Amino acid sequence: QGSQLPPFPSTARAPEGLRARRATMPEVVSLCKGPKEAYEAFADKGAELCRKPLLKVFHQAVYAGIYIGFGGMLSLVIAGGLADVSKNNPTIQSFVFAALFPVNLLIIILTGGVLFTGVSAIVPAAVLERKAHWIHIPKLLAVSWIGNLIGCVIFALLVHCCDMNTGLTAEMAKKVIHKKCHR
Repeated sequence: QGSQLPPFPSTARAPEGLRARRATMPEVVSLCKGPKEAYEAFADKGAELCRKPLLKVFHQAVYAGIYIGFGGMLSLVIAGGLADVSKNNPTIQSFVFAALFPVNLLIIILTGGVLFTGVSAIVPAAVLERKAHWIHIPKLLAVSWIGNLIGCVIFALLVHCCDMNTGLTAEMAKKVIHKKCHR
């Protein structure tokens, strides 16, 4: 039949000195959760969101939408300002844009913002684990989507009113739009 590995030596059969050393070794602790623990935390986060008042979720969704706009504008302004540098190496501008955009996601995580994409994952997980009622899925999806949209529109209006989308920033915005729409 196939070769079998010998059983892992237990501490009961180990010499006295080795047993004492094993007993005093610290437990290995990982900061990363395994798949099961991560999913359970995911579902718990969804259940926590379902218990929050809708007005609070809406508020968190609006400022998350504003932060999305902020991250986009930050990327456009800085990467757009690299137009002269990127003439010889156009990947620098793309790299800087891509490196700066996630800043908004970090801000959203740190401030507890609610994004539609997160709600579409954590609330169904909570429902599947019977930690929340299914009625929360459409309710929270609608509230988070509308809140994110309103936040993005507010930020876009502020950018427009302050004339921030001009010059190199506007050129970078046109470049990004062209790249995204004409593939």
